[in-house]
Amino acid sequence: MRYKILICTALSLFGLTAVAQKQQAKPVSIIFDSDIGPDYDDAGAITLLHALADNGEAKILATIASNKYEGIAAVLNVFNTYFNRPEIPIGVPKGDGVDMRDSQHWTDILTSKYPHNITLNAEVPDAIKVYRKVLAAQPDHSVTIVTVGFITNLSNLLVSPKDEFSALNGRDLVQKKVKRLVTMGGAFPSGKEFNLEKDAKASKLALENWPTQVIFSGFEIGAKIKTGLELINNSQLQSPAKDAFRVAMSKAPEDAAGRMSWDEVTTLVAVRGYNKFYKLRTGKIKINADGSNTWDGNVKGQCYLVAKVAPEQVGKVLSKLMMQQPEK
Repeated sequence: MRYKILICTALSLFGLTAVAQKQQAKPVSIIFDSDIGPDYDDAGAITLLHALADNGEAKILATIASNKYEGIAAVLNVFNTYFNRPEIPIGVPKGDGVDMRDSQHWTDILTSKYPHNITLNAEVPDAIKVYRKVLAAQPDHSVTIVTVGFITNLSNLLVSPKDEFSALNGRDLVQKKVKRLVTMGGAFPSGKEFNLEKDAKASKLALENWPTQVIFSGFEIGAKIKTGLELINNSQLQSPAKDAFRVAMSKAPEDAAGRMSWDEVTTLVAVRGYNKFYKLRTGKIKINADGSNTWDGNVKGQCYLVAKVAPEQVGKVLSKLMMQQPEK
């Protein structure tokens, strides 16, 4: 009888452990906000995000552009369609904002080569409409926003008024629905970085006033992680990410050893968390009029990543995910 009790207890504990593991494995709800175009690490980031979604680690709620060049909605739709998620909402800024495309024209190659149902930016809603509609429909404190581009949309979202999707203003809606913001922006503890600089006014408004936790993946983090060579040298693979890297790397001698992986590592941290590869330094960002930033370590509420392992270890994880093929 005693053995039966022990066996039943063990099975019960096993069952509770299995339940706990299943609960921990709940996918992270992600809004992906990207300038996908000036650089090609965005192509790696959205590919990696879809791979994580295929693994059951992420649920992609929307893919939103922070850039305005004509055709950016089509580029996002190429990746969503390639990974069998053509229905994912796409938004593009319709007001003021940065209009900047890639100099290597890999975006044009992708839209000419791969299937997509969206051609023009006019076919998709304003980015803030998508943000508000998606956020309003989610459980409270459940959404992770990851930005790997300009901060234009975040600024516009915070100052947005109530609408047909929610009676809350933008700041209150973010505070109610968003769990955390993970952003590729800034250089730490101080410096000047492209994403914050290009729309410095929006960066200052949004990031100094964001009402939930913010994790910054600074310039110095992604700059040390090189990816792309394994991807383009994989003869068994054909994918939008491979084509983007193949075209762009061939025109960039400085990337002969691989492209710096700012956007990929930020996306990885947004889904899997920071603890395996990074530790956090707490404080709060201060953004100057020119987009440069400093850090106040005496204030709570925000943090930036500090490496605790060799960048090559992170690069191997990124490369593997970037080569993962979509589920059939």
